[in-house]
Amino acid sequence: MTVRELIAWLFVLAGVAVVVLAAIGLFKLKTPYARIHAAGKASPVAFLIASVGASIELGWATGAILLVASAALVMTLPLGVHLLFRALHSTQTDDPPVDELREGHGSRPL
Repeated sequence: MTVRELIAWLFVLAGVAVVVLAAIGLFKLKTPYARIHAAGKASPVAFLIASVGASIELGWATGAILLVASAALVMTLPLGVHLLFRALHSTQTDDPPVDELREGHGSRPL
């Protein structure tokens, strides 16, 4: 095993470690909002770390493809997570004590 392969495997294993920590967070966190937040933050970070290792191992052509995939993931995932939060909030059956999205709490008047 060369040094380049070792470095690539370390990056891939670091990405796997981030995914495992996020999976533990999915089991440990209590609210659905926290679970979505844990999964939504960890997945692009893990993909970026693992794609660095894969591009080191597989070369520049594959690295360019992974760069495009990483850019697409980083640009679209925040919107997807936000839409999941909104869908969860609008379909939640138990009444929260304060509905901050409807009442405008936290926003300052102009």
